[in-house]
Amino acid sequence: MPSGPVGKSDGRAGKLHLHFIRSKTFHWTAALAGLFAIFVTVLFAFVYFSIDGYLIARSDRMITTQADFFAGLPQERMISALGDHLEQDSRGVQFSGVFDANRNRLTGNIAALPDGVDVGSPARSVPLVRLDSKEAGATSVRTVARRLANGDILVVGRNVDETAEVFKVVGAALALGLLPAFCLWLLAGAWLSARARRRVEEVNLRVQRIVAGNLHERLPHRGVDEPFSRLAAIVNGMLDELETTINALAGVGNDIAHDLRTPLTRARLSLERGRTNATTLEQLQVVVDKAIAGIDQSLAIVTALLRLAEIENSRRSSAFGDVALGEMLREVCDMYEPIAEDKQIALSVDISDKLSVRGDRDLLLEAVANLVDNAIKFTPRSGRVELALLRGHGETILRVTDTGAGISDQEQEAVLRRFYRSDKIRNTPGFGLGLNLVSAIAKLHGFRLIIHPGPGGRVEIVCPDEQGGQT
Repeated sequence: MPSGPVGKSDGRAGKLHLHFIRSKTFHWTAALAGLFAIFVTVLFAFVYFSIDGYLIARSDRMITTQADFFAGLPQERMISALGDHLEQDSRGVQFSGVFDANRNRLTGNIAALPDGVDVGSPARSVPLVRLDSKEAGATSVRTVARRLANGDILVVGRNVDETAEVFKVVGAALALGLLPAFCLWLLAGAWLSARARRRVEEVNLRVQRIVAGNLHERLPHRGVDEPFSRLAAIVNGMLDELETTINALAGVGNDIAHDLRTPLTRARLSLERGRTNATTLEQLQVVVDKAIAGIDQSLAIVTALLRLAEIENSRRSSAFGDVALGEMLREVCDMYEPIAEDKQIALSVDISDKLSVRGDRDLLLEAVANLVDNAIKFTPRSGRVELALLRGHGETILRVTDTGAGISDQEQEAVLRRFYRSDKIRNTPGFGLGLNLVSAIAKLHGFRLIIHPGPGGRVEIVCPDEQGGQT
């Protein structure tokens, strides 16, 4: 029985190991580690051959100078100088000897004149045998040969053993430095691969929860400046918008049914009563007029919803052009001035500069008209409504203010929802779509709709400079 869980555990471990080896992050890290190893090897080879060449060239200059110096001395003094030269060679790397015309050794520590010696030529590598170590065999030595005035041959050489030492040092440094570095690269690749896999699995788990309907779930975000965190922040922002939209749409069906049911029910009851109780043509006409009014109210709701859908789908963006905001505000003021006079409300316009924006004039006119209509509707008699056009810091502002009750902090966001109507204005005519329509028009143009809470209504449409400006 215990063998079953162990087998499953081994299978999971093998699968994780296989995923680990196959991960792109690990492959890229291994490739970079290989390139790094190649680069370091080439660098060390360059250093070795550069030092080797330098040491050989320095040795060649040294033995050439020595050979020329010894060759210029008298016979007796030259032999003495060669003896002193060899006695001072504590490392045993110096070679020198004098041979007669018959290749017999006259002095020095070279056992025999080698066949490869080229008298008078530059230094070259020649196999030489030391007199005191014939059993060790020949050693490749950098050698210079000069012919003396009496016909003898002077041979001076030097064993450049520093190159072998440099090779050992460079090889040891390469082995001790490159291998740990390569292993470190692989470990870094393994860590990055495991880290990326953990994050992807975590994101996958969160996405599955979101797909399953948990709209409150968000992608993990560490708040650091890295591509993955920036992407997570963008996706989380998108999820916030989606959650807001879905929550707003969740009650739209019920709101539409409720708002349409009331006028349709009134129309049906009116027609039913008229059919039962009307005895004259005038009474029947009154009943039909009431039914038509209810149907018109239902059609107005449907028309407003279709209008919102059209604006939110950006079907009107092709009609954008330069809109003179001052003229538009005066036109709205002229439209609503009779309504304001009937309610004894002072309606005024304040235009400081000639400003224009890029947009759809009809939609912007509709947005401002909705704001003015709301302001007049919810301002008590003898109140005041003001339209203003002004410049802010890098933006153009359309402002509508009134002396009504205003909007509370709790309702600042709720008033933008479709069919929302505050308890304080239940008896006021309307569908609860005005501010939602204004918000949709502002988003279509890339503007911001700002509703200031508190007593006295103040609503602003803010147009950034890339959209609006002074003309």
